[in-house]
Amino acid sequence: METGVIGIRKLLGLHYYVHDLERSRRFYMERLGFAEIGASSPELERDGRQRSLVFQAGDIVIVCSAAQGPGGRAARYLAKHPDGIGTLAFEVDDIEHTFRALEQRGGTPISDITRVTDAGGSLATFSITTPFGDTTFRFIERRGYAGLFPGMQRHTEPRGEGNPIGFTYIDHVTSNFQTMAPALLWLEHVMGMQPLWEVEFHTRDVAKYELRGGSGLRSKVLWDPSSRVKFANNEPYRPAFKSSQINQFVEEQRGDGVQHAALVTRDIISAVRMLRERGVEFMPTPHTYYERLPERLVELGIGAIDEDIATLEELQILVDGHGAGRYLLQIFMKDAGALYREPQAGPFFFELIQRKGDEGFGAGNFRALFESIEREQHDKGAA
Repeated sequence: METGVIGIRKLLGLHYYVHDLERSRRFYMERLGFAEIGASSPELERDGRQRSLVFQAGDIVIVCSAAQGPGGRAARYLAKHPDGIGTLAFEVDDIEHTFRALEQRGGTPISDITRVTDAGGSLATFSITTPFGDTTFRFIERRGYAGLFPGMQRHTEPRGEGNPIGFTYIDHVTSNFQTMAPALLWLEHVMGMQPLWEVEFHTRDVAKYELRGGSGLRSKVLWDPSSRVKFANNEPYRPAFKSSQINQFVEEQRGDGVQHAALVTRDIISAVRMLRERGVEFMPTPHTYYERLPERLVELGIGAIDEDIATLEELQILVDGHGAGRYLLQIFMKDAGALYREPQAGPFFFELIQRKGDEGFGAGNFRALFESIEREQHDKGAA
């Protein structure tokens, strides 16, 4: 398989459709410390029938849009789904090459390339459909363009704190499917990505408790080695397909879609401390995980780590990896529906990750997260 066949430079950001735009503003600015760098123009609000805000931390850009009457993209998305990711945006080297390569490989463009200019230069963009439910992919080539995106006006001065949490970029995106084979084939044969990592398990094999008979998943990760953009993809694993938390996500989302995005931070311990102080809630991890952690570090060949295990337990940060001194630290926020106690806020959530020499996805942590979500869903059902 070729490397970097469509010319992606990086995963630039997410376009998130929401019912409550002011709530999103408070979450990104007050909880996560993102800066608000722009907003939709009156023309875009009129013609696109949606109002948008643009937030940034490090190289991560998140656009949140709410419907302004019927007929716009936000209204169509939210008529079918709770709040969720409607578009992933990628920066590319050469938009003409990317367009031709995707068409030749079986991609389905939504439109031809659109170009805009300003005093600084030009910006070109186009979008394609995907097998990720109602999520589209947008490709952007920026050549000196000083503005944000077509229809978005950059604020004269960013509003907010300026990334106190220390986010840097999006490490990966994880999506859930009732059947993931079409998405895997599409990522490989249309997007030109390569297999990187996979795991499958069932909670009956790893849990110390039993919830609704347990459930499981298969997960496969594909990536673009040149840009290091990674896509993790999950599907339910028999038995108990219907009660699997992967299938429950699809039912809550009312279709396949993006489950979470992993945000890289330079210092996860400081980041989690600050986020907890700001009221961000994370998925819980049982004490037994940390009791067994020294033994697991030996089994994985990692050996000593820089962090104090008691501190990791206090903050509920997970550790995984493979090989001497090569590991990663990660933690998962509660999903938006749980954070706001409101189903229409949706099942999407963020992960925080700090990589210390390991490029994997933490099979042991996958199990810990899976069991944690399973407990959360069990508690919801019992409430």
